Amino acid sequence: MSRPGGGNGGEGGVNGSPTGATPLVVVRNLRMHFPVRRGFLRRQVGAVRAVDGVSFDIHPGETLGLVGESGSGKSTVGRALLRLVTPTAGSVAFQGEELASMTPEALRSARRHMQMIFQDPYASLNPRIPVGRIVREPLDIHRLGSASERTTRVRELLSMVGLPNDARRRYPHEFSGGQRQRVGIARALATNPRFIVADEPISALDVSIQAQIVNLLADLKDALGLTYLFIAHDLAMVRHLSDRVAVMYLGRLAELGHRDDVFDHPLHPYTKALRASIPRPDPAAEASRTHTSVEGDVPDPAHPPVGCRFNTRCPFATDVCRHDEPAWRNLGTGRVPHMVACHHAEAIE
Repeated sequence: MSRPGGGNGGEGGVNGSPTGATPLVVVRNLRMHFPVRRGFLRRQVGAVRAVDGVSFDIHPGETLGLVGESGSGKSTVGRALLRLVTPTAGSVAFQGEELASMTPEALRSARRHMQMIFQDPYASLNPRIPVGRIVREPLDIHRLGSASERTTRVRELLSMVGLPNDARRRYPHEFSGGQRQRVGIARALATNPRFIVADEPISALDVSIQAQIVNLLADLKDALGLTYLFIAHDLAMVRHLSDRVAVMYLGRLAELGHRDDVFDHPLHPYTKALRASIPRPDPAAEASRTHTSVEGDVPDPAHPPVGCRFNTRCPFATDVCRHDEPAWRNLGTGRVPHMVACHHAEAIE
């Protein structure tokens, strides 16, 4: 049984790190609780545990995919990593520096190297500002380059993401959803960041456009040496883009490992259920495969189940699952640790 309150991951190389190299991002016991207030005086009567003890590392040049159902806490993790929200507890370090201890000026400077691509390209772009100014805004905020250099940089960024130069003078409503997301990507790249949180960047787009955006992100990663936290619920896209995959359920990590290990040999029943939800293009293979059954809805994050968070929906749950929190264990046999939080991982086929 894991130490109460310890969260997923812990210390000393049990966080699924692929190598012994220095991580770019180090997350330890991250918690994000939102208060629940009621009554005329708005007294706090509880808290929604959106993120409840999560630990992992992200290494330079890698893409860590973060998957899970809606409401699992994925987007909250991404926002907490960039301190767009202030965590309730835990530690987030970027390039060896703890973000919580930074002064506002130092945090502002650090944000030049950490950017975000938002989920909804319709809501994340100011409709009253032309695209050129939207992409240029980070350069102005961080005072990077002269006026002419900023103009040149905007042209380069638009070309980099596949938009014409005349897009500078047009407004967001004149573009399609995929083109707007390209504008959002160009804005995120403006300050030459090292780390980008991509918060479900394709979920609001047409299926015909999603692959184009994912391929663009992959090309930019290779060309610019970027590091991604790629948040999504489309498992096929996650496997295509990610080096490692973390599976999140009800505020905690259920599994973390190399993408092939997680998809081909999942250890947690929840991961198995997610994998079973991926449709196969071969009708015969689709009809013959065995599906892992998961019934019911995600429990209330304000009142998570005792023991394993997944025990109320797990077909393999036993009494120990309902009483004891499972330890975060490495069951991998390769160079990359394959971490899982499940009492019966070895026995489940």
